[in-house]
Amino acid sequence: MARVLVSVFALLVLVGCSGVEVKDYAGNTPLLEPEKFFDGELTAHGVIKDRGGKVVRYFNVEIVAYWEDGIGTLEEDFVFDDGELDRRVWTLTPNGEGRYAGTAGDVVGDGQVTVAGNSMFLDYVLRIPWNDGTLDLRIDDRMYLVSPDVLINESRMKKFGFGVGEILLVIKRKTPSGDAA
Repeated sequence: MARVLVSVFALLVLVGCSGVEVKDYAGNTPLLEPEKFFDGELTAHGVIKDRGGKVVRYFNVEIVAYWEDGIGTLEEDFVFDDGELDRRVWTLTPNGEGRYAGTAGDVVGDGQVTVAGNSMFLDYVLRIPWNDGTLDLRIDDRMYLVSPDVLINESRMKKFGFGVGEILLVIKRKTPSGDAA
């Protein structure tokens, strides 16, 4: 009987320990407003880590972001350390208070974007080239605005629920938010 009680208690503790949600940052500042931060020219600089935490690639990105009729577009041009070039174009469509649907050519379906306080979480499936085919990875992006012009982004990549790597990057506005574009 004691073993059953210990098991039930352990299960209740695990169920009670929910993960971090974007709403946990609702009171944090500076306030992240996608329509303001992702508007104009930005740069991103990051690393890709394998499942053991070793950096296996690094990259730089030039981003042009704009909004038309309430829809956001982020044109991202990547340059990787090995010279590989890549391009991703995100479209952000408002989907309720603090929510957006995020789509891109190499994203399967719609990514779910949630914004609160200084944070923006993006959950999506990314299709990447792998050997002679492709591989779908679940990406959990967590972005934190640490100053009006600097956003830190950490991403966890999973396959079948298991961690396979991480991405860490910093996104900076080229023209500070207080200056004219």
